[in-house]
Formats: sequence, C-alpha cells, structure tokens
Amino acid sequence: MRFLVILTGIAIMTASLVSCKSSGDAPKSFCDTACLKDTLKFTGDHALKPYVYITAKNCLPDSIIWSFKGIGIRKTGFTYLLGTTVNINPDVIRYFFRDTAVAYVIFNDCSTGRGFQITLPYNKSKNFSLKSSGINSFDPKFSIEKNLLVSTDRGNIFVEDMSTGKTAEMTFGEKIEIDYDAIHDHIDSVNVTSDRIWAKVLIGKEWVVKEKKISLQ
Repeated sequence: MRFLVILTGIAIMTASLVSCKSSGDAPKSFCDTACLKDTLKFTGDHALKPYVYITAKNCLPDSIIWSFKGIGIRKTGFTYLLGTTVNINPDVIRYFFRDTAVAYVIFNDCSTGRGFQITLPYNKSKNFSLKSSGINSFDPKFSIEKNLLVSTDRGNIFVEDMSTGKTAEMTFGEKIEIDYDAIHDHIDSVNVTSDRIWAKVLIGKEWVVKEKKISLQ
C-alpha cells in the first residue's frame, strides 16, 4: 500500500512538471491578442476624406469598408478577403492613402506574426488585392523606409512606393520554401530603403546576405 502511495505521488509530481514545462514552452504571440471590440477607423488627408473602416465581431475583424465623399461604399468580409482568420491589434496596424486613388492597410497577425498587406482601390472597376507574405516594419528585424511596401514570393523581394506606385525588386537567385507563419526560419532580417534592398536569407544550409541597389520605376 505504501508503495502505491509513493508511485501515485511521483506520478502527480511528474505531471505537474510536464504541465509547467508545456506552459513555459508555449510559443509567444507576436502581439497582444486581446479582444477587438471597436471598429478601426482610418481617414486620409485629402479634401474628399477617403477612409477605411474595419468592423469587429466576436473579438475578430469582421468586414472592411472603404469610400470617400461622393462615391458609393465598397465592402467585403475580412476573413473572405484574407482566406483565413487573424487576430489584429490596433497597435500593430497602419495605413496609407494615395489621395483618392488607393488605400493600403498593413498589419501582422498577432497569433503567428505573419505580415499582411491589403490594397484597396477606390475605383470600382479595379479589384482589391492582398499579399499574405508581407515584410512589415512591425517586426523588429525588418527595417523598412516609410512609404515603402515590401513583400516576398519565396524567390524575390518586391518593393512598392505607396505614394507613387513605383516598384523595384531583388531576386534571391533561387526558390526558397518559406513558411510565412515562421518567416525568420528562412529570412533572418531585411533592410529596405528607396535606393537599396538588403536581406539575410537561408539558402540551402547557409545564411547568405543578398544586396542590390535599386531605382523605383
């Protein structure tokens, strides 16, 4: 009987240690995943007041709405647009308006750190677009000059000047199988300015620095 009591005690202690270790080893969120309750409202400086609203439902982003004075409202489901559910935080989201032509919404998923970039044209004849491979400056290892939108497609880094629409790119030289939910496993750090792209990437089993002088066109 005494032997069984000792075994039971050992089992409880082991379970407790495993539980503590599992809790401590849980992956850290990129940002606070607190419940999103209020509509996020972004407004441009143009006289026609272009805006983007992101509504909330059940603690998550629900719809994205954009318009300006004198035109009809454009709206789509947030999850429909992204093709997935994300946690967003008002402190880890920014926007940019190019007059009344287009609005950009840039953010990282708080659960995974994955970067997203939404392009919202106000002209109804043009489709909105999404990049779910954003290299956003919210990540402390990504330094991106203001007004620049930077993303990757596993083989290149793309740069767009949001104020003009001009672009540039740099190739890695080969395809890299990147998990965008764990981007630092393959792209350690990035520094992009209007005249230079610099990145440290894992090619094969070696970390390699790629660099290119650019001219946005």
